[in-house]
Amino acid sequence: MRRFLAAALALVVLVVGYAALDVFDVVPGILTRDQPAAAPPTPTPTGTVTPTSVAVPTVDTAAQPLQPASAGAPIPAPAALAEVLAKAVADPALRPGPGVVVRDAFTGQTLFTKGATKPRVPASTAKLLTALAVGTTLDPLGTLPTTVVQGAKPTEIVLVAGGDTMLAKGKGAPTAVEGRAGLGDLAGQVAAALTAAGTTKVSLRLDTTFAKGPRWAPGWSRADIDAGFTGGVSMLGLAGQRAIPYRPAPRDPEAATGAAFVTALAKVGITATLARESTWSTPAPAGAAELGRVESAPIGDLLALALDESDNALTEGLARQASLKAGSGTSFAATVAFVRKAVEAQGIDLTGVTLKDTSGLTSGQAIPPQVLSDVLQLGADGSVPALQDTLARLPVAGLTGTLAERFKAKNTHAVAGVARAKTGTLTGTSAMAGTVIDADGRVLSYVVQADRLPAGIGTLHARAALDRFVAVLATCGCP
Repeated sequence: MRRFLAAALALVVLVVGYAALDVFDVVPGILTRDQPAAAPPTPTPTGTVTPTSVAVPTVDTAAQPLQPASAGAPIPAPAALAEVLAKAVADPALRPGPGVVVRDAFTGQTLFTKGATKPRVPASTAKLLTALAVGTTLDPLGTLPTTVVQGAKPTEIVLVAGGDTMLAKGKGAPTAVEGRAGLGDLAGQVAAALTAAGTTKVSLRLDTTFAKGPRWAPGWSRADIDAGFTGGVSMLGLAGQRAIPYRPAPRDPEAATGAAFVTALAKVGITATLARESTWSTPAPAGAAELGRVESAPIGDLLALALDESDNALTEGLARQASLKAGSGTSFAATVAFVRKAVEAQGIDLTGVTLKDTSGLTSGQAIPPQVLSDVLQLGADGSVPALQDTLARLPVAGLTGTLAERFKAKNTHAVAGVARAKTGTLTGTSAMAGTVIDADGRVLSYVVQADRLPAGIGTLHARAALDRFVAVLATCGCP
């Protein structure tokens, strides 16, 4: 059964996906402190623009025809693999030397290692541990509700936050992830209920008590927050307002959402006045009548988006909700403890792991390559179906997510569409962890982490070197 599931995952890797918009690995340092001589391109906000058309890429003439992924394909010989990887691992751009683990995805057999147990800076590859914890605690098919209930007075209504931070201001988009639920739809439901009772003027109060916790992790840099490398953790927010580089998120997303809902109500004939923020920490009346409800996209889709775009705040928010469900609290420390416990419950040895948040953004964190590889294996061989789905939707080389603008060089472009990976980038750190199909059609999992990189544009050089490493894996038959 595990081989069948792994083969299914491999086939997903072959599907060519397309990204209409550039998205960003949340990388404090690489765009602010490790800039190359040329100015970086102006980032395009995600979730706010719908392209009218998507260009269909042409076939790269240098690319070799893919062999179908198969559990019957030969497993690379460790000695032969080591020989072809020697140059890539010794690349000067990765000095003082990377930590590496390469395994056969079907069997879990280790094919190549280098410094596998040495703790290294994970950057955003730490999100793989969070994905495992969230996927095994929350229902991937479940949704996050945003409701409006009757307040303590007939003229008071309460907007109850339920964890959805990507609410559309108007109508929701039924097939979208960001903006699936819409405040316009919610306002329509509420207006129908209020007008039926003869009410057209109300006071709107927010209930922000669900999974309430600190907005910022203690180790997050204010400069990175101001630059848009992460937003704050909240349980209520608007589509199109997630943080991206050079476009920070609102400091008070709850207030922005409340104001947007007042506007949405006005459009359907209800005059609402937003109550003071000091009242928002009071829960809605127990048993209050529900006046309207909208639901987010499935949690599995939210998690996939968080990893695809390396969204720190979205990842932390999902981890906090999972931690609450597990009874572990909603502080950053409690959420980290939850992730560790949930990952260990899946049989993962966390020796050498130091976590300070669940997104990989805080400095001073460490994960050995072996741990990341062990987590990958649970999804690659089908042991944990929720994680298998997450891995099947990781960014695709050269096409989607944080890999959309990578694998463009002549010596790596043939890998586009063949490899998937969760990326991790911080100043002095570059990492990748994912799956790739080799020249014989065998699916391999890989982890490669390079830290303590030189200052300047060392991080960018290392990124290119990691792309070359994956290209060697993809083009190796290595019998």
